[in-house]
Amino acid sequence: MPLYTDDSIERLRQTVDMAELVGAKTELKRSGQQLMGICPFHDERSPSFSVDPVQKVFHCFGCGEGGDLFKFVQLTEGLNFREAVESLSDRYGVTMELTEEDPQAAQRREKRDRLLELLERTAAFYVRNLWESPEAEGSRQYLSDRGLDEAFLREFRVGYAPSAWDKVLVASRRKGYSEDELWDAGLTVKNQKGNLYDRFRRRITFPLCDSRGRVLGFGARAVGADQQPKYLNSSENVIFHKGRQLYGADLARSAAAKSGEVILCEGYTDVIAMHQAGFRNTVGLMGTALTEDQVSELARMAPVVALALDADSAGQEAMIRAARVAEGRKLQLRVVPLPEGNDPADIVQQDGPEAITKLVAGSVPFVRFRVDRALLLADLSSAEGKDRVVSELAPILTPLPASAMRDELTELAASALGVSGAKLTEWLGRARPAPALASATDANSQSQSPPPQTTVIDPGARVERAFLVQCLADPIAGREAIAALDLETDFVSPVFLRAAQLILATPVGSEIHAAPDDEELGRTLAELQIRAVQNASSNAALKAEGLRLRAARTEREIVVAKQADPQQVDPQLVVALVEQREILRAQIEREVEQSLDQTRGPQR
Repeated sequence: MPLYTDDSIERLRQTVDMAELVGAKTELKRSGQQLMGICPFHDERSPSFSVDPVQKVFHCFGCGEGGDLFKFVQLTEGLNFREAVESLSDRYGVTMELTEEDPQAAQRREKRDRLLELLERTAAFYVRNLWESPEAEGSRQYLSDRGLDEAFLREFRVGYAPSAWDKVLVASRRKGYSEDELWDAGLTVKNQKGNLYDRFRRRITFPLCDSRGRVLGFGARAVGADQQPKYLNSSENVIFHKGRQLYGADLARSAAAKSGEVILCEGYTDVIAMHQAGFRNTVGLMGTALTEDQVSELARMAPVVALALDADSAGQEAMIRAARVAEGRKLQLRVVPLPEGNDPADIVQQDGPEAITKLVAGSVPFVRFRVDRALLLADLSSAEGKDRVVSELAPILTPLPASAMRDELTELAASALGVSGAKLTEWLGRARPAPALASATDANSQSQSPPPQTTVIDPGARVERAFLVQCLADPIAGREAIAALDLETDFVSPVFLRAAQLILATPVGSEIHAAPDDEELGRTLAELQIRAVQNASSNAALKAEGLRLRAARTEREIVVAKQADPQQVDPQLVVALVEQREILRAQIEREVEQSLDQTRGPQR
């Protein structure tokens, strides 16, 4: 994994226009020195999302999310820190400098870069062939008959691999690529004599890309009935790992992060058709069983996954497998009810975007899908059949908390079984559960969207936060105030302690940044910086907050002294601490009054 120098990251930070970056995701309006808007991370009607375009940090006072510009890109585009840096460097044209690498790591990176260049060139070659080659006329017609527009096909870089055995091989050799590189990139195969020839021939090609849109491999569909297999993928290699890929994730990431939901289809044309219909948050499974890596990728993209898989038995089994893989994760699964025998591309082509829009809007929690499916497949004409379906429903319904969802599903099942809800509840309690999914996935799938995160801190931590806000509002006096403290004793909250230590260690005039891997500190610093701009600073206010910090520490010492063993309680110590607390309270009142006078200014 490339590591970039602090200087180049700082240069990138200075280059990025924070207002432009955030403004592309939510409308911002000026409010004093800051910008305010609707939070892109939770549902709200009144703006509580604040951006400081100078410090280049953001904080939402509604859900508590916050951080710097890199964190914003990570959250809105589902990237890790390195990917966010690379995405921004590409966008703003900033050259990133690598830290020193050992020779072997440098050699591996250079080899990977060469293979990525080769794959990009090959993708461009296939695209030109699709739109310019007479041989590709049939493929162009097929894609048109599927209702796919040229603009979206070009956006997804759909191409055509010609039928000749060595077009890519010969063209790549001419550009200086070796046969080993062609093999390592998964673009060639060997015959029995060991000679290389093109892997993809007479096929429509679909590039499979990483989060930055770099081509890692291809999925290719046969255009002739005589070709087998119908779909052929790049071989597993140092670049491409099919079990880690989701088709179209690079193009869907931003929309998924903004909407909080990602739609999962099976095939390439399904994904393109869904994007064309306005669902830019759609990705493809590429016809394979969902893997742990793919679930992790989905979870990074959005907290809700809507499964728009084919309604046949294979598609429904795929949904069950998907839930098993997603079990135990903070991932809500919903199911888009597709008509049997139709995939999303068919629906968009035959009935238009309105039809698929209606189906997506009618998605149901995965737990509802499981109940419906169990009832659909059950033999309800016999007592034995009813007993079997009750045993299947038990691990689905019993773990659900008391809720409208549980009552609704219980009544639904009871009606199908021809009994009362109370009777079914009694049966469920006695049923021997059939092997099935654990309840975690279902319990997490009841609501359509996750509840917004709320920022709740205890009174002691609020005192620490208020003190650090004043320290940032007056950087010179603030650092002096922090330096005068015994940080390990005066701070109880670990994150505010780390913030105080970082502020103290950062020279006045320099920007304060948390390490990329300390997300909690990054959010906290962003909130402190936003609050510092919003709060009026004064020497008296800083002193008052410092006194409150000392008073909170004294209060803790009183509690500890009183809780000691009765034989060891020191009454004089308790009295002294109480007197000290009262003195501090009086001093706080004076400083607060003085702070108010400074804020009001001279009276007329």
